[in-house]
This record gives sequence, C-alpha cells and structure tokens, in this order.
Amino acid sequence: MVEFVLQDGTLRGAGLTFRAAHGRGGITTQKREGDGGTPAGLLRLVRVLYRADRLAPPPCGVPLEPLSPSDGWCDEAEDTAYNKPVRLPYPASHEELWRADGVYDIIGVLDWNLAPIMPGRGSAIFFHIATPDYAPTAGCVALNLPDMKAALAAGLSAIRVPG
Repeated sequence: MVEFVLQDGTLRGAGLTFRAAHGRGGITTQKREGDGGTPAGLLRLVRVLYRADRLAPPPCGVPLEPLSPSDGWCDEAEDTAYNKPVRLPYPASHEELWRADGVYDIIGVLDWNLAPIMPGRGSAIFFHIATPDYAPTAGCVALNLPDMKAALAAGLSAIRVPG
C-alpha cells in the first residue's frame, strides 16, 4: 500500500508533495452528510473513474472504469442507493459525475462510508481534480490534473487524513 498524507494543504507520499484542496468544513472526526468536512481517517482508494472522451486511462493500481453521461452518485441519506453509484436520471438527490468543468475528469472513489453504508454519515467522498484556484471541496480531496496523474502513477492506494 502506498499511503499519502493530507495535512496543511498538501498531500505527501512516495517522495512527492502536492498542493491539495479539501473540504470547506475542514477535517472532521464526526462526518455528516452536507457538512462540507473531509473525514479524518485512512481513506482507501477502491477504484478510479475517468472521462475517456477527454483523457487516456490514467495509470493506477486499482480497477479503472470510464465514465458515461448517465453516471451519478446518490447523496440522499434516506434513499436505498445512498452513497452508491446510480444511473441518471435518478429520482433522489444525487451528484452528476459527467461534468463540464473538468473537476470529475478523474475520480478516485475512496472507501468512506462504503462498508457498511450508514445513512447520513457522508457520501461521495472522492479524490478528484481541483478547481484552478484550489477552492475548498464539499468534503473530497483534490489535486490539479498533472499532480493527480502523478500520485496515481506513483501507486497511491490510500490517503491518511489526521484528525
């Protein structure tokens, strides 16, 4: 396992250091849906999704899947698909993964609240592309595109977020 550590606006691991964005609500040990916090703990990378119409498959050590325009992720705590991928259109609250802004051109799915899924404990905690100004995320960890590709190529398999 190649573990990177998120601390003080940087992501470090495998001898690399990158500027990183994280949740607008800071780091939290009590993650709740919609709080904007990045959960503290060891967040394992379980798979990578990418926009094949924009990018070549990024080298990585986890399963890799292309995105489609009908891909979404449910963030409605009362829904049976909470914190799971869904096909759009979807009737409950969800995120669209096929975005025009490039932020989800690569999405590393982190294992936060996946096994077991606990309603309201937070959904869609991803490792994704940062905005050009590194604006805070809704709880995810984000790097610019070249740094994201470098971290994945270096074997990133987990992100430790000290609490």
